[in-house]
Amino acid sequence: MKKLSLRTRVLTGTVAAAAIAGTFGVVSANAAAPAAAPAAAVKADAANKNLTRSTHLTIEAATKAAQATLDAAEKENQRVSVAVVDRNGNTVVTLRGDGAGPQS
Repeated sequence: MKKLSLRTRVLTGTVAAAAIAGTFGVVSANAAAPAAAPAAAVKADAANKNLTRSTHLTIEAATKAAQATLDAAEKENQRVSVAVVDRNGNTVVTLRGDGAGPQS
């Protein structure tokens, strides 16, 4: 098996770190208490089992994950760009590190 270059390993690790950081953001959002809703509406929906809860990655969480990834890459002296996407694949945040080329 061919050994991967340092650059490939760092980029792979960076992408994995971003994915993990994004997952923690989603888990944190799921752990948060739901927003207060009128008691009658929740009670009626709960009785009919029609409740649906959807969580989304916030811009703040996505930016924090992207910045952490850029910081980790900078420690490894890598110049990268980072994109954080939601579960549908839509871009939430894109950051380009200092010195990163347009192809990154």
